[in-house]
Amino acid sequence: MATIPENLYRTQERIAAACAKAGRSAQSVTLLVVSKTFPPADVRAAHAAGARRFGENYVQEALDKIAALADLRDGVEWHLIGPLQSNKTKPVAEQFDWVHSVDRLKIAQRLSEQRPPELPPLNVCLQVNISGEASKSGLAPGEVAALAQQVAALPRLKLRGLMAVPEPAANDEDQRIPHRALAALQAQINAEQGLTLDTLSIGMSADLEAAIAEGSTMVRVGSAIFGSRSKT
Repeated sequence: MATIPENLYRTQERIAAACAKAGRSAQSVTLLVVSKTFPPADVRAAHAAGARRFGENYVQEALDKIAALADLRDGVEWHLIGPLQSNKTKPVAEQFDWVHSVDRLKIAQRLSEQRPPELPPLNVCLQVNISGEASKSGLAPGEVAALAQQVAALPRLKLRGLMAVPEPAANDEDQRIPHRALAALQAQINAEQGLTLDTLSIGMSADLEAAIAEGSTMVRVGSAIFGSRSKT
């Protein structure tokens, strides 16, 4: 079985190869290592191998992990990529560097109000239900522009871009369709509203090549680095 450092290296090689194929610099894509459900020891191993950005889905699990890895805090970015309830915004505003899953003005307002003034602005992305799945969180594409304008005006936040979790697809071309749509939506919002959104958080272990081909700037990879998650 491959080790976490070996898997991390292979993932970085996949990203570099996908960037080369797309005519992009490898530095134009950030790897977010998704550590949800994996123990602090695994995060520590990935950090020792060079990973610096970690994504978590569940607030309490993430807070416990951040506390357990407090000695690494100055050199690590913590990203919340899962749904956020309004009663959990305060610890997220205090402890995280990024939130990818903003899909309501109320959540953004609470994060803005609760972000400690001594910390840098909290980086946020709007989550878009780009495939229109009933079971998925996120804004419908037609709702994104209005919320982007509102969130961009809030203090203590920095609106960085859009995030999506597309419906799985069987082949590369089908995978690329929702990624292309998200990139087009972001470009349209920037052009029409004068914003400078610079982050497309899209692409995971199974489809990062398709995402990079369509302009992803941040891919979220967990299982390809840590292995399969427990089903329990």
